[in-house]
Amino acid sequence: MVRNQGRERYCDGMTRLGYQIPNFTYPGVSQLDLFPTVVQQARAAEASGFDTVLVMDHFYQLPMLGPPENEMLECYTLLSALAQHTERVRLSALVTGNAYRNPALLAKEVTTLDHVSGGRAQLGIGAGWYQLEHDSLGFEFGTFTDRFSKLEESLQIIRGMLAGARPSLNGRWYRVDDAINSPAPLSKIPIMIGGGGEKKTLRLVALYADESNIICQPNEITRKLDALAGHCESVGRDRSEVVVTILTNCCVAPTHEQAIAEADAFLAARGIDMSSLSESDASQIRSLIVLGDPDEVGEIFSSRMIDGLDGFIVNAPANGHIDGRVELLGEVLRKVIDV
Repeated sequence: MVRNQGRERYCDGMTRLGYQIPNFTYPGVSQLDLFPTVVQQARAAEASGFDTVLVMDHFYQLPMLGPPENEMLECYTLLSALAQHTERVRLSALVTGNAYRNPALLAKEVTTLDHVSGGRAQLGIGAGWYQLEHDSLGFEFGTFTDRFSKLEESLQIIRGMLAGARPSLNGRWYRVDDAINSPAPLSKIPIMIGGGGEKKTLRLVALYADESNIICQPNEITRKLDALAGHCESVGRDRSEVVVTILTNCCVAPTHEQAIAEADAFLAARGIDMSSLSESDASQIRSLIVLGDPDEVGEIFSSRMIDGLDGFIVNAPANGHIDGRVELLGEVLRKVIDV
């Protein structure tokens, strides 16, 4: 049972504490050891109380994390492999780029993940935004409006197939006719829509999703929650049916000094020399990350655990590959959300 400032509701099988693995380039780690390093993080997340392990659905690394040519593993192949090395955590993309796969194929892939994981699959999905990746690899990017129109058609197809229906749709973008999904999923596969767009994304959450992962600044959380509540009211849905998390970058270490050093080393590898910056510029960059020792990090996350928010999905690109850091992060976050 979730206890959130007087609000109680069940959300078994939903994400309250997720660990995202956003990068696969680690200092001193060869390509031969790349997958074992990812497995190590997933196992550590499971052991330390995270309920979901998530990976990005990208083929090029994102600009804020490294150059495009950095290592990126295909997410559904990776998730199926991680299923063989974990036992309890749910497994998901954060989030699937809708344009990369036909929706019927995606429904089959997520269903297969559910079977190979023993009923632990989750579908995270979004409209997509990384134009370089689309243009370079031949995926149609289209306009902002087109991408959300495609996403809504996809959700209609995928929801039906995951629920055991045989949907038909003759849409503008996609067509299916009595689409069969056999075998059916072992479990009810939750659908999470990622993003914080108040007009389009959160409207689709109200219509189609079980979970919402919001990307926003801390001072925007209340406004996003209010926007979601408004969309739920307009479509006649109980807002409490939607589990809401926010995505956060974190670098926690046993001491404040270690956390600073590990974050600065990560930035230096990406061409940002923190020692050459003014104190104000360095502070501004570090403010983009929840950074510090366990007490500092716990205090920051506690301040963000407002009414209406169910938990966090956290990544640790600077130090998640270092032994003990994922466990430390899980220990801190468990105290915050009281699981």
